[in-house]
Amino acid sequence: MGLLAAPVPGLFGRSGLPGLPGVPSAADLPGADVVSALTSLLSGTAAGPRDPAYAERPWGDGNFPPLYVPIVERQDPVLTEAVEDDLVAWAEECGFRGTELDQLRGAGFGRLVVLAHPDSSDVGHLAIAARLNAAWWAADDLYADDSGMGATPTALPPRLALAMSAMDPVPTTGEFTPPLDEALRSDPVLVALRSAVGHLTRYSTPAQVQRVCYSTFAMFVSWNTYAAWRHTGDYPPAWEYLAARQHDSFYTSMTLIDPVGAYELPANLYYDPRVRRAAFQAGTASVLVNDLLSVAKDAADETQVVNMVLQIAADRRCSVAEATEVTVALHNDLVRDFEALHRELASVPSPELHRFLRGLRSWMGGGFEWHNTNPRYRS
Repeated sequence: MGLLAAPVPGLFGRSGLPGLPGVPSAADLPGADVVSALTSLLSGTAAGPRDPAYAERPWGDGNFPPLYVPIVERQDPVLTEAVEDDLVAWAEECGFRGTELDQLRGAGFGRLVVLAHPDSSDVGHLAIAARLNAAWWAADDLYADDSGMGATPTALPPRLALAMSAMDPVPTTGEFTPPLDEALRSDPVLVALRSAVGHLTRYSTPAQVQRVCYSTFAMFVSWNTYAAWRHTGDYPPAWEYLAARQHDSFYTSMTLIDPVGAYELPANLYYDPRVRRAAFQAGTASVLVNDLLSVAKDAADETQVVNMVLQIAADRRCSVAEATEVTVALHNDLVRDFEALHRELASVPSPELHRFLRGLRSWMGGGFEWHNTNPRYRS
């Protein structure tokens, strides 16, 4: 993922990983193109009728097969600017300064949450997702991913242990508490994590807060796993990387769907195996988009970052272009499986569940649009 890294020149030219022209949402296409796309989608397949909420979208420079993704439901520049302003003001309160604030605004997290959470137009609720996503990305860049920004594999586990204490405060322990409090106040990333959870708490139930915390901590386990691979140079086969990646996916961001929407999906539905599978499919599909558009940056790091495309290329001793096509196919299968499961769950008599499942679909569509039009991923 990553928050503050600068754009990286493409490594593979036009036949490899792409430059990134802006791609319009389905709502911006000429009418004839929309009719054509919907006609194709409604023609159906052996797996069942296609939902017109999905479309095949070109990505990058268009040299690879399209990605099958939900259409974008909302683009709102005015609301985006309001969320961005709130986010930058909050980051300054957390201790970020100067160019860090410029980079934060340039990262476009306000736009991400406006795209990904179309069922809310309230800046306070959207700030739940904007602040937590910004804090997670900052930790990912500064602690885990980007060697040029000080990330080192051996320092990562103790940093993440403190991050857990920042998000889920531990009981006081006499004379040992003041040094911990001082450590949590001295690092803007830790301040941001603590503050973002505090904002979540004001809008959420205790169950929702803990759901977010513990999905984050599962994500941290995957980060530590990547750090071990990078430290030893013993990179995993693609299947093992993907097993870790599914707990380090946009599933973590998707845990915020109902708090941002100002409702609660009951825990026994949220953790129902079918619902959890749908959420993991959506989260993993979305993070494969991130991997596809991050290959150049990840491969260029002085300590190579693990990435699904790169792991497939290493496993199969094939080109990055061939590995990219395999990853696209995997992504598209995950989205179609989610689509089928969404139809299956339509019979469950829960308005909250139906709203949450639509939220997962919206997140995939908005997340794709954000990645595919974000300067961070341009070569």
